[in-house]
Amino acid sequence: MNKHVAEIVTFHLADGVKKQDFVTLMQKTEGFVRAQSGFVHRQLSQGSDGSWTDYVVWENMAKAQAVAQSFMQQDFAPMVMAAMAPDTAKMRHEDVLWMMEA
Repeated sequence: MNKHVAEIVTFHLADGVKKQDFVTLMQKTEGFVRAQSGFVHRQLSQGSDGSWTDYVVWENMAKAQAVAQSFMQQDFAPMVMAAMAPDTAKMRHEDVLWMMEA
C-alpha cells in the first residue's frame, strides 16, 4: 500500500450557519479537490455534539500539504472559513496505516 496521508480538519459551525447550507458550500469545493493530483477519498461528517470532521485521503504528505496551501487561495475559501466558528478549526495530517474498503 502507498503511504497515504489523511488530512483531518475538525471544527464547529459559526453561529447561524445551517447544516444543509454548510454541506452545500462544501460541495462547491468538490471540483477543486477532485482535480488535484493525489486525491484518493473525502468525507464530511457531523457528530452528535455538533463537531464536524472533513476527512481527506491523499497519496502522500507532499500532495496533502500542497493542496492544503492552495485550498486557502481558492475563491470559496473565505466563505468556508467564515462558516466555521472562530478558533475551532484544527487541521492535522496523519499517516494512514490501514484502510478497508467495501
